[in-house]
Amino acid sequence: MTCAPSLREAEELSRVHLTAWLETYPSAANGIDVAWIRESVGWVVAPEGVARWREGIEAAALRPQQDFCRIARSGDQAVGFLCGHRGDVTTLGPMYVLAKFTGHGIGSRLMDEYLEWVGGKPVFLWVTTYNERAVRFYARHGFVDSGERQLWKGRLPNMRMMRSPHLVTTGVPNRDRR
Repeated sequence: MTCAPSLREAEELSRVHLTAWLETYPSAANGIDVAWIRESVGWVVAPEGVARWREGIEAAALRPQQDFCRIARSGDQAVGFLCGHRGDVTTLGPMYVLAKFTGHGIGSRLMDEYLEWVGGKPVFLWVTTYNERAVRFYARHGFVDSGERQLWKGRLPNMRMMRSPHLVTTGVPNRDRR
């Protein structure tokens, strides 16, 4: 089940956020271990991180045309989430589903709700290059590599992906149209 989160779920979302990082990003090749992850993003479970989640939840409730946030549950447990923002550029993220709940359609349900909210606008996101499961997931939902790269905190290699209505309907990226 997916729904808009309530303010009381902020702490639970912060735990899912950190747990997903700990499950997803350790990489000896990139010098990323549990200690680095806790140092870099452990703040999400601290009071300031929970407060930021509350702010994001409240923004989505107060400005639903501008901010999007959904939580996914399995029974009474939060197992994933997807947030996004509409501004000059429409962005997706963060989005995570806990490892033991991947492959059950939860991410696709979240994505379908998000893409319905987006409508026909182009969407951009950042994804870690070695997170092959996520890259494939986004590709299945019409996203392509934009060619942009970023090294987050000097270690985490990210690529930008985009989804445009033209690409989804024709299979031809906008930059290749004549």
